[in-house]
Amino acid sequence: MKVSLNWLGDHIDLAGLNTEEICELLTFSGIEVESVDTRGITSELLVVARIISSEPHPNADRLSVCQVDDGSCNPRQIVCGAKNYEVGDHVPLALPGASFGDFKIKQGMLRGVESMGMMCSGKEIGVGTDHDGLLILEGRPEAGTPIRDLFPSDTIFELEITPNRPDCLSHLGIARELHALTGRPLKKDLSQPAASGHTEIPDPTSEVPIRLSDSEGCPFYTLRRINAVTVKESPEWLKSRLQSVGLRPINNIVDITNFVLMEMGHPLHAFDQAKVEGGIDVRRSRSAEKITALDDEDYLLETDDLVIADRSKALAIAGIMGGAASGVSETTTDILLESAWFHPARIRQTSRRLGLSSDSSYRFERGADPSAARAASDIAVELICELAGGTPEPTIESAGSPPLPDSEVSLDPAFCSRVLGAPISGEEIATTLTRLGIEKAPRSELPEETDAPTLWRIPSFRNDLTRPIDLVEEVARIRGLDTIPSRNRGPAADPSRADIAYDAGMRLRKHLAARGFHECTTLKLIARTQLNDALGLGTRQGEVIALKNPLSEDHTHLRSSIVPGLLASLSHNLRHGSSDLCLFEVGTCFIDEAKRPAHSEIQQLAMAMTGKVSPPSWINPDPDTTTLHDLRGAIEALAPCSEVTFLAASHERFPLYATVSIDGSPVGLAAQVAPTRARELGFDQAVLVAELDLSILQKNRRSDFLIRDLPRYPSVVRDVAIEVPVEIPASDIDAFFRGQEDPLLADFRLFDVFTDPTGEKLPAGRRSLAYTLTYRDATATLRAEQVDNAHARILEALQRELPATIR
Repeated sequence: MKVSLNWLGDHIDLAGLNTEEICELLTFSGIEVESVDTRGITSELLVVARIISSEPHPNADRLSVCQVDDGSCNPRQIVCGAKNYEVGDHVPLALPGASFGDFKIKQGMLRGVESMGMMCSGKEIGVGTDHDGLLILEGRPEAGTPIRDLFPSDTIFELEITPNRPDCLSHLGIARELHALTGRPLKKDLSQPAASGHTEIPDPTSEVPIRLSDSEGCPFYTLRRINAVTVKESPEWLKSRLQSVGLRPINNIVDITNFVLMEMGHPLHAFDQAKVEGGIDVRRSRSAEKITALDDEDYLLETDDLVIADRSKALAIAGIMGGAASGVSETTTDILLESAWFHPARIRQTSRRLGLSSDSSYRFERGADPSAARAASDIAVELICELAGGTPEPTIESAGSPPLPDSEVSLDPAFCSRVLGAPISGEEIATTLTRLGIEKAPRSELPEETDAPTLWRIPSFRNDLTRPIDLVEEVARIRGLDTIPSRNRGPAADPSRADIAYDAGMRLRKHLAARGFHECTTLKLIARTQLNDALGLGTRQGEVIALKNPLSEDHTHLRSSIVPGLLASLSHNLRHGSSDLCLFEVGTCFIDEAKRPAHSEIQQLAMAMTGKVSPPSWINPDPDTTTLHDLRGAIEALAPCSEVTFLAASHERFPLYATVSIDGSPVGLAAQVAPTRARELGFDQAVLVAELDLSILQKNRRSDFLIRDLPRYPSVVRDVAIEVPVEIPASDIDAFFRGQEDPLLADFRLFDVFTDPTGEKLPAGRRSLAYTLTYRDATATLRAEQVDNAHARILEALQRELPATIR
């Protein structure tokens, strides 16, 4: 919300406080100051000029040559293109040397005629939005008067108001807050209705009776009829006030309602009396009822929506926006001024469903002050009479009553001191709460002692104060949290299971980030078409949870796998020019409770890789493309002290598919996306994915590192080529070598795979695998016969335990 410092000055004297001090006061009281913007005219080269004469330009049909009085002894000649002035008008004049951003006024020739400055519009000097003509200065100030004397500078604060403080959504509310923080008195009290002499009793003979068909949604509604108004442009002071807080002036009637809104925080609305048929009915919308709002958009309403209607149609969406058909226009002569209070939940529900938000709905849905309805109406009527020449009817029509809460809260000074950890006297509490508008309840049984528990009456504009602890917070906030001494209120606690899980997750994220992976956060809702991309449990029929009322076709199911979201992220990045990607996400997946009641929500780690293994460089201009072995290496690095094994399996949608185990415990799956699906996503390269159960991974992942001395004696390597059936997975051969207990076998590595589909050099159903076996003795240098014997034992066991033939 934008707040004008000059506007605040109408309510409280802030002389002596600079901008930084005001920002600090508001910030430390809980109102965040997002930005500060200083506006105004500071140049001495902008002065008032009186137009003495105006003649057509001899060389241009659209230009005029004016003689103006700028307060000096000699008239000044100005070439002007505007047409909205008359001789004798007073306008702003920019003298040579004045600057408007990068544009500097110079004395020169315009189409052959000398021009000694520029007469300005309101937009050009920063005091309005009108750029079509000159700014005609009201009151005809003396020629030569600096423009800065006519339009004082202003400071605009952009404030972030928390949802629990709707009382601060106005200049009066911020002034109240500054009054409580500084003790400076308020200049006027706008919280009570003005003494206008109008009755507030409904008149049954009125031409505009009020009916509350939905008193739950609107407990209180008032109308004031004002006759013989003149709808016209607002005066400069009113337009300036609205523009300072980012509102666009429309006409004097609408501008007055907006002014009162920003002044008091209570929305008003004006209807054209001639466009209202019969009385006003505050009712629920009829089924499929439509209304064209003031933003010229058509809205289809539902029966839960609250509308202001006459006997034939809806006139406005209650508390949100008026209808175009009943709005005030230049032909309006009689108006109906609405001031009401609507239930916050009803306004919020309609606003969210329609996607329609306004300054009025923003305040009503947070809880406007019920007692401000009459006062806001009184102020608006007074301004309408002054600026539009209207005559209000002697009777104010009303229905219902404002739902004023009878809220009283008891506060014990001892309790306040105990909570804050500092001695707070009853007198200080009373002074602080009184400044906030919270008064002692008039009860005869109240104790006379200053430090005794006291009953406090909460004002209607502070609906957030309901408990003693709320009053304690107000005392601390106004007193200043920096004055409350810090102290340790409790010892450090042992880490909980949630803490341990969080720390483990953060270590995992840092590890993957260090390996070049980027973390993603995708939605937990996926489309039906994405189910085929899922890995894991959710791919089985009946275990995917569908939404009963999905918001769109893209969000129909709770995800049973994170992989579909990662694949969508890969595709999105590819479309934006990134083809070499390593992504991961840690998140929750959902399984049908009927199938797995103990694991309906599981934490998973998903990984996706595609593209080159490293960026191209001068030393390696064409890096290798990522394969399943790169994904395997990334998974193995997650558990460096554990034995990670991959067991090949079959899957109808993934040509390469394997289960992943850590120390024999199944932990997840790894796969390559089918080439046809990869092309649908936009890739002409391999796309690799994996998904691991985070709880099993963290449970079986050993954190104890085994440290050994570097080998002191040399190793000996021997190569062996074996021939096996193609259906034998490489994991079986890896498991064989890992299971050998020969003390001299230190390591093994696959370095070649050969197949011959023609069957000429090798039968088509078999393949050749070449391994390098490393032998080493930790206590002595190996002799040739020792290596030969160990190698022979390994080859013999290989042929005995596997259907392998030594080549």
